[in-house]
Amino acid sequence: MSALNSPEAVVATDRIADEAAGTERYGTRRRRRPPFRFTPGKVVLWVLVILFTLVFMYPFAWLLAASLKPRGQVFDNKLIPETFVWSNYADVWEQLPLTSWLFNSLAIALLAASTVAVSSTMVAFGFAHFRFPGRNALFGLVLGTMMLPGAVTMVPTYLIWKEIGLLGTWAPLWAFNLFGSAFYIFLQRQFLLGLPRELFEAARMDGANYWRIFWRIVMPLSVPSFIIVFLFEFQASWNNLQAALIYLNAGGVEDFTAPLGIAYAMTRYSPTAGGHGDYQYVMVASLLVTLPMLVLFAFGQRYFIEGIATTGRKG
Repeated sequence: MSALNSPEAVVATDRIADEAAGTERYGTRRRRRPPFRFTPGKVVLWVLVILFTLVFMYPFAWLLAASLKPRGQVFDNKLIPETFVWSNYADVWEQLPLTSWLFNSLAIALLAASTVAVSSTMVAFGFAHFRFPGRNALFGLVLGTMMLPGAVTMVPTYLIWKEIGLLGTWAPLWAFNLFGSAFYIFLQRQFLLGLPRELFEAARMDGANYWRIFWRIVMPLSVPSFIIVFLFEFQASWNNLQAALIYLNAGGVEDFTAPLGIAYAMTRYSPTAGGHGDYQYVMVASLLVTLPMLVLFAFGQRYFIEGIATTGRKG
């Protein structure tokens, strides 16, 4: 038998043919991607995706264009300015105390997001791990607090902070997060239910107390859902105009948060209030306030998707 007709040669020839075809019979099988085909359904889907993308991107594009226009052309609704005024981005820092507003918003948002994420995870760990009488009823009571509109608790909350003497400070904008949030407790509990109880039982057998279990096991394993809670609350605090309007409006302009500062700038530049209509600075400030959230979600996108995908599971 010649070398070309030997079993080894036949096997080698088949292997080369399979690899050339994009598959492999031996070892790991390789799958060749099917060619992309335009079907009516895919065409409609792509048209809808592009259409909705343009719709959602239009306000941001309009804001970007308005921030580069002179005073008289801000509201001409043109996405390409006739005259580009790049100096708006330099002059806004002199016209408005934007640095103080951004610092205040960042500090308050970090305090609010970090405290509510930790406290909600603690409460969720208690509901997910411990077995005690009335646990389900108590958890239902916690969820029932979400049914109360914010307008119902606004006045009592204000009176509480007034009696404590913390009006005009940052405390009303983040301190309540020390006690957790019903929605975030529910979100974290669903994630923690997917963790095997054997981990906690093994840690208890090794002599770890519940506080150590929480920080050494629960927190590292719940990073995806923890970041979801952090991002949600950071965004909510960053865009919170109502609370800042109630508790910080009596202070100085430098004490405002970014949303309250932009609202103040709209009033300051209004011709009805004696302004000259310099709304281009408001557009620049609005754009700069939006950028931190875009960066935050860009860096947290991987954890955001992972947390959303795994939060609903229950082990």
